[in-house]
Amino acid sequence: MPALLIVGFGDVAKRAVPALLARYAPVHALVRSAESARDAAARGVGPIVADLDRPDSLAALAGLADCVLHLAPPGPTAGRDERTRALVEALAARSMVSQGAGATRVQRLVYVSTTGVYGDCAGAWVDETRPVNPQTDRAQRRVDAERVLMEWGERTGACVSILRVPGIYASDRLPVERLARGTPAMRADEDVYTNHIHADDLAQACVAALERGAPGRVYNVVDDSAMKMGEYFDLVADRVGLPRPPRIARADAARQLSPVALSFMTESRRLANRRMKEELGVVLRYPTVREGVPAVAARADSPSTKRS
Repeated sequence: MPALLIVGFGDVAKRAVPALLARYAPVHALVRSAESARDAAARGVGPIVADLDRPDSLAALAGLADCVLHLAPPGPTAGRDERTRALVEALAARSMVSQGAGATRVQRLVYVSTTGVYGDCAGAWVDETRPVNPQTDRAQRRVDAERVLMEWGERTGACVSILRVPGIYASDRLPVERLARGTPAMRADEDVYTNHIHADDLAQACVAALERGAPGRVYNVVDDSAMKMGEYFDLVADRVGLPRPPRIARADAARQLSPVALSFMTESRRLANRRMKEELGVVLRYPTVREGVPAVAARADSPSTKRS
């Protein structure tokens, strides 16, 4: 079986591990701490303790794997993803001199990006052919990572596929703290469309993309919800037994909310997922948040669970 390297060994990667262990051997994971190394080993994954922010620590990656699942977020550098640059440099199998400089053992790489690269689309339906228009620094870093990886794939012959992902939810990834604080949402006539994917469905999409993703191909990994943000907050509030958030006008939101919170309320789009279903063969376990939120809310402990 082909060898796999997981970069970014967080919640989604861990959800995918059982399926990956059935398809790849060995499975390695890049981790930064001894604790994470122990966690990976307990799951049957071989830990490699290194840090994308320290390129000199990545020498063990050269020639290590046939396939790579890249889930690591960009670092803080404005407009650039230095971590992805360090990764593709490290993947070069310099010992394979017969194949020339920059040769790599990697045959497939799947990168988990963000649908934020599309920017504000004024609520329009968006498929993967829409040009990117990043309007935040974090989205610009993702566009940079996508470009670096696509160019690397063309240069090396590796099959690079990009998964663009919206808001991920799970039992510990609900806006419970926000609701408990009574943070307002925008009134319906000024609200934005928001998009979602359950962490389990993202995990299965990662597995599918490693098997069936096409070279240079982008896939929106999103469910069928097509819901406005306030509706989503209402749904979660109802399921976890908290008051629905008050509604305010956009002008008031600009004064009352933090810049980060407000940034998620200034981009509106609805995402088409035909490629994900037809080309990757993903059958959503949770087709919309109306099925997914009740399932995860039942496992959420309390208003201290997580995340605004």
